[in-house]
Amino acid sequence: MDGMSAAPTTPAAPDGRGVVRRIVHVDMDAFYASVEVRDRPELRGLPVAVAHDSRRGVVLTASYEARTYGVRSAMPTRMAQARCPHLILVPPRMDVYRQVSERIRAVFARYTDLVEPLSLDEAYLDVTDPREGPRSGTLIARAVKADILRETGLTASAGVSHTKFLAKVASDLHKPDGLTVIRPEEAQAVIDALPIAAFHGVGPATARRMAEHGIRTGADLRAQTLADLRAWFGAHGEHYHRVSRGVDERPVAPDRERKSVGVERTFETDLRTLSEVRAALPALAAALAVRAARAGYAGRSVVLKLKFADHSVVTRRTGGAPPAPDAAQFEALGAALLTPQLLAGRRVRLVGLSVTGHVPDTRTEPLQPRLFPLP
Repeated sequence: MDGMSAAPTTPAAPDGRGVVRRIVHVDMDAFYASVEVRDRPELRGLPVAVAHDSRRGVVLTASYEARTYGVRSAMPTRMAQARCPHLILVPPRMDVYRQVSERIRAVFARYTDLVEPLSLDEAYLDVTDPREGPRSGTLIARAVKADILRETGLTASAGVSHTKFLAKVASDLHKPDGLTVIRPEEAQAVIDALPIAAFHGVGPATARRMAEHGIRTGADLRAQTLADLRAWFGAHGEHYHRVSRGVDERPVAPDRERKSVGVERTFETDLRTLSEVRAALPALAAALAVRAARAGYAGRSVVLKLKFADHSVVTRRTGGAPPAPDAAQFEALGAALLTPQLLAGRRVRLVGLSVTGHVPDTRTEPLQPRLFPLP
């Protein structure tokens, strides 16, 4: 990224030897939809959504042409079709996406052993000490993108910086097929200009709460004291204080094992009745289905989480057979866990759904099972 002003107050995130890290975040562009368009060239340039064509179906991925109509991931299929009447629905082929993902992971492994998977189509790479090629995060990111395109026919966007947070921000700035670098001396200016919703962990409800305190950008967030952020946002306040100053020392963790996949929603107005809480489940279940699919994650149990107005928390989980990884099943199981006794007249501030207890997926034979294990 050119033309950014220097910001010497932002630390350069050295590793344990005092070397400034080179972190690359790679994010495939509209991955599932792009695989379908690659395999069916007649779809090129048309609005495509990967989704089951059913009353309860949700969009897993939308092509960029579909996104211009407001079609988004986790959107109910019927709503997507209402926004784009000529939307082409393609059923997901998870076995194909896993096979393509393994080929992409093999590309990563050529350059570094330090690869942290986030989903089938997204990963962090620490290329501070690359296995081959130049000692330049930018040149390695360019080579990774070129290898992926040549070997899979798909484009990826990449971000390069000295922290995981900034590498992720960079990869989002110029999609699709982008390559963006945020250097240490540019970092604070980039952070200051970010809308608050671009910060990890800031959902719509938190963004609205921040707006009530005059926080709409990274610069606004950085202007707040740690004491105020803790008072307003509890334990999350310290994270917001650090990340607004470019402090992110999290390592790229190749052995990180995903123990669960979940989604939560905090409500501006507390929910008071069982029916109000139940009405929140369809959207959460749809989002959970998309997140679990992207992560390649199947679990043994569905967990319902409720946080009450007094900040107390209760969770309930299913037993028995592993749930089918779809929105309708997640919603039904969440609703079954929701009982009048669970609320006991208390007001609900947050509702969460997650799937936990990873079940290895054996439906396809991975090409390189030890290079880059599924989360």
